[in-house]
Amino acid sequence: MMRRTCAVLLILLLAACSSPPPLKQRPWSQSGRQQQYDLSHLQADGAGREILMYTLSLLDVGYQFGGSNPAAGLDCSGMVSYIYLNAVGVRLPHNAAQIANLARPIDAAELRVGDLVFFNTLNRPFSHMGIYIGDGKFVHAPHTNSVIRIDRLDNRYFAAHFEGGRTLFS
Repeated sequence: MMRRTCAVLLILLLAACSSPPPLKQRPWSQSGRQQQYDLSHLQADGAGREILMYTLSLLDVGYQFGGSNPAAGLDCSGMVSYIYLNAVGVRLPHNAAQIANLARPIDAAELRVGDLVFFNTLNRPFSHMGIYIGDGKFVHAPHTNSVIRIDRLDNRYFAAHFEGGRTLFS
């Protein structure tokens, strides 16, 4: 009887080991629901299109302070630097203020897909940034324990901290 019990336990153990791992689910927003985005209306041409495609592919990647690649996580300037290098071959510093100094200021009404948006979130000019994706929306890596996500420029918080748009396009 003991052998039979051991055999059954061994079979159960082996069956459990051979089952496929559970599927990884996308990260959850702080509200406990998966973030859903309607992106069907976003359009861009040329470099903007390449930047948009890379940007959207990074949605829900985890935030990592100082992060410079999606596998380990990204911070705001690491995300922008990664996207610009891979989408259009432009190497940028890993620092929002330095990137702002390289880009040309533009009026918010002139923002095109792929342009950069800057915020003062740490009582310091150009302390946060994102990539404009059209329709008043931008993608950014907000903070620790969060993921890359889409927000609106007219969001109360971001509107109050908006420092302006800048472009690297001519």
